[in-house]
Amino acid sequence: MSKIAVIKTGGKQYKVSEGQTLNVEKLTAEIGSKLNLETLLTAEAEGDKVAVGQPTLGDKVEVKVLEHGKAKKVSVVKFKNKVHYKKNVGHRQPFTKIEVLKIA
Repeated sequence: MSKIAVIKTGGKQYKVSEGQTLNVEKLTAEIGSKLNLETLLTAEAEGDKVAVGQPTLGDKVEVKVLEHGKAKKVSVVKFKNKVHYKKNVGHRQPFTKIEVLKIA
């Protein structure tokens, strides 16, 4: 079992392991830069030990910013029957793709 950590960024929590890539809410960091994110909960490789933070642990998770982008378009339709009201709005949520380098 490899090291697993739960990190929090953008108001969401993610379960990550070393070498994993994932899309998170948009971060203000530049492409190629490295960030340290706080760990909420970790699971160690030896003997299935679990360390739980109260509310966080002192450990850091080092991540690298790979790219910025926008998700697929989500269409929101508002419609009212018999009053000729129809409104169609689209939204593309920005994201940042990160790679987990090291769990301390």
